Amino acid sequence: MSLAHSELIINTDGSIYHLNLLPEDIATNIIFVGDQDRVSKVSKYFDSIEIKKGKREFITHTGHLNGHRITVISTGIGTDNIDIVLNELDALVNIDFKTRKIKEKHTQLNIIRIGTSGAIQKDIPVDSFLMSEYVIGFDGLLHFYETKLPSYKEISNAFIEHTQWSSNKATPYILKYDEELGKKILSNRIRLGFTATNTGFYAPQGRSLRLGVQDPELNSKISSFKYQKLKITNLEMETSGIYALASLLNHKAISLNCILANRSTKDFSKKPNKAMENLIQYTLNKLTEN
Repeated sequence: MSLAHSELIINTDGSIYHLNLLPEDIATNIIFVGDQDRVSKVSKYFDSIEIKKGKREFITHTGHLNGHRITVISTGIGTDNIDIVLNELDALVNIDFKTRKIKEKHTQLNIIRIGTSGAIQKDIPVDSFLMSEYVIGFDGLLHFYETKLPSYKEISNAFIEHTQWSSNKATPYILKYDEELGKKILSNRIRLGFTATNTGFYAPQGRSLRLGVQDPELNSKISSFKYQKLKITNLEMETSGIYALASLLNHKAISLNCILANRSTKDFSKKPNKAMENLIQYTLNKLTEN
């Protein structure tokens, strides 16, 4: 059955609706960055760049490094944007745009998020690198999809009880990274962590400017939560959406976090741009090792 025009929206030039990309524009190795300006900070290390396209907050560069074809794309902030980016990237490789039918042969993408994050455990220093082995999502995106993914119900139930999670909020869900892709990037420079994905930057992460926070103690509850050996290590805003949709669509995904702040110690990186530059270089080197 062909997908309806209202479901798979294709621009007049044959590109996918939001990303403005053609199927041939992307590689199977894809780096996600939140910030549009960070795209060129990644692609400047490429040996060559063949594609530069952009629409709205979605900037895409595709090129080659050490014989590997790589795409870097800016997603913007939040799991709502991840919903757009990952579904449209999957469509580019797994749907025939001419027939509007799902291809019989599945193409798997390797997705690596390179982003910033704030640690909530005192022993995680600023400027360090953390790979999200597990993620707990507060965003609710996964609940909109039909899923049979492992639910880690014991952990999420323990978290809900420990934090006295409000029933007015989405039920937290827990997912795990792709171990095979993780092993390719992992080294003694990277610590494994349990990341929390928030729905916003201010109240959802315990910040208050002119508006009050529903639970002022939530951050301390999150940082004190422990299930067996698992502790939540850091806060950010995209990883749960990436892991959820990548798993559902049968792609590999990992999230790399450059720790710029520690909410427990109140520290912030003195050289945040340099720290991120180091993570970009590290990731590209590991990704293109033969």
